[in-house]
Amino acid sequence: MTLVFAIALVLSVGLILLIIPLAQRIGLVDNPGGRKQHGHATPMVGGIALFLAFMLSILTLDVPLGAWRTLFMGSTLVFITGLLDDFRETTPSARFVAQIGAALIIVIWGNVRLENLGFLVSTGQEIELGWVAIPFSVFCIVGIINATNMMDGLDGLSGGILLMVFSVLLVVAWQAGLFHETLILAIVCGVLTGFLLLNFRFADNRPAAVFLGDAGTMFLGLLVAWFLIRFTQAPVAKLRPITAVWLFGLPIMDTVAIMVRRMRRGRSPFAPDREHLHHILLLAGFTVRRTALTMLGISLLLGAVGLAGEWLNLPESYMFYGFLLVFAVYYLGMSQAWKLMKALRKVHNPVLTKAPLEDSPGV
Repeated sequence: MTLVFAIALVLSVGLILLIIPLAQRIGLVDNPGGRKQHGHATPMVGGIALFLAFMLSILTLDVPLGAWRTLFMGSTLVFITGLLDDFRETTPSARFVAQIGAALIIVIWGNVRLENLGFLVSTGQEIELGWVAIPFSVFCIVGIINATNMMDGLDGLSGGILLMVFSVLLVVAWQAGLFHETLILAIVCGVLTGFLLLNFRFADNRPAAVFLGDAGTMFLGLLVAWFLIRFTQAPVAKLRPITAVWLFGLPIMDTVAIMVRRMRRGRSPFAPDREHLHHILLLAGFTVRRTALTMLGISLLLGAVGLAGEWLNLPESYMFYGFLLVFAVYYLGMSQAWKLMKALRKVHNPVLTKAPLEDSPGV
């Protein structure tokens, strides 16, 4: 496990450094402006390097990989779609078609789907999805992919949250004796660690050298969806479904809260704006690094609560209603915080209040 982690890390860093000059020559860079928080053109090749490092590392494994072919196929589909979007922005409908296609490959062909949600509502009634399992699983996979994309707004944020989730899953797989899953998760953690070495702001004056791009967020989003579903369903079933929700809690809450607020205002739930949690923290005066660390801390706390409920075997219904309560507090807090920030911005810089919220594509 340690060896494959090291190989993946070295490949990730090496490929990023190798591809950065090429990205600068062909214009595959993210320029500053609009909702973006960086101050210079940054190569968007992190996702390319991660995908290549992941696939190359997989080839070093002396294990049968037939059971994983649908994951590789789905990952390749969303990666290519994201890469095309990085080069020349594609339409939301095209991205959704690709995401749904990848999800269907996994759900129908790979047979990785949500069929049992556990005892969410009450301790005496287990929720079996039956024929709803396929559409519900596709919905969840697409939702996780887009939640991952929406978290990719600050240096080190999405990569850090994903590394936390994959690290927990790695420990779970290792303790459960899931040899193949342990090796593949070690590879994922290795490539993510290599990426974060060049993406996280270890100092406020050291901006990221590389970004994930949509190729990276869509690829990693599909990976985390695969493992969260696989680890909560038979025949693996090493975690309860509600625990997976807590592990990925912050991206879920931020994405749902943003979409609900947009729809309440009569706007598309996919319309871009500057109302994510990281935007609010930045408006409150936090630095990019402090904002990322704060959100990573929140994500870690939510995951710890979920794992505590798992280990203490607390009723799933308690954990479910507890998560709903946390989300309600989060939603109300975000709404009030944004109203306060807009009021302060109006007082201190009235010109900014005239700027449109929708100032560049994306979410």
